[in-house]
Amino acid sequence: MATPPPPPQQQQQRPGPYGGPVFTGPQQPYGAYGAHPQPGRYGCSLCGAWPAAPATVRGHQGMIVLARFLSRRGPFCRDCGLATYRDMSSDTLWQGWWSPLSLFITPVTLLMNLGLRAAFRRLAPPSGGFRPALDPGRPLWRRAPALFFLLPVLLVALAVQALLVVGLVVDGPPQLSVGQCVRNEGTWVEQDLEVVPCDSSRAAYKVTGLLDAPGAHCAPLDYVADPKYGPDEFTSACLTSLH
Repeated sequence: MATPPPPPQQQQQRPGPYGGPVFTGPQQPYGAYGAHPQPGRYGCSLCGAWPAAPATVRGHQGMIVLARFLSRRGPFCRDCGLATYRDMSSDTLWQGWWSPLSLFITPVTLLMNLGLRAAFRRLAPPSGGFRPALDPGRPLWRRAPALFFLLPVLLVALAVQALLVVGLVVDGPPQLSVGQCVRNEGTWVEQDLEVVPCDSSRAAYKVTGLLDAPGAHCAPLDYVADPKYGPDEFTSACLTSLH
């Protein structure tokens, strides 16, 4: 009588130092959710699948005066790692800016998570877990918190462009040259000079000289224009009354 074959040895698992299982014993193929990794490899701490990478995904919350430092330790398989990265980074994008210190901590946190994202994407598809891996969901840039983060950046960019346009449209004070005629709409302490045609009835003074050389001076009855109306904003002009 033939001796029956010995029962197959079952692969066992024990808790790993990162929270996920460590598989021991011989490898046995059991199908989609029963296949175990090689002995000594870490499984995902969330679904038990492999391959998995040890990682700590971080988050941050600013609370006006205080701040919270959040973290989730792996190892994670590819899908669970991407899901954790996207969820925590998405929350950090809209929760992480609300304290003075958080303005510096939040960008560092997001950059640290970005490095983990590349490590997760290099992993092979998960297999052998005791339950299905997490759904990574939509990419981070397609989520509402990412738009919330981009909105202030967009507003700042538009504000800078608006200031440039206003600077081009709104003229500064006119630069006076000899021979021009002007009218003062303000006082001689707070001048508001406007260049007008010399044959206009509004012309009140004529530029007869510039104090642009050592020893230069205006005639005794002339008025002196504010230097901001000079060609270099430092040179005054002599204004002779036309009336």
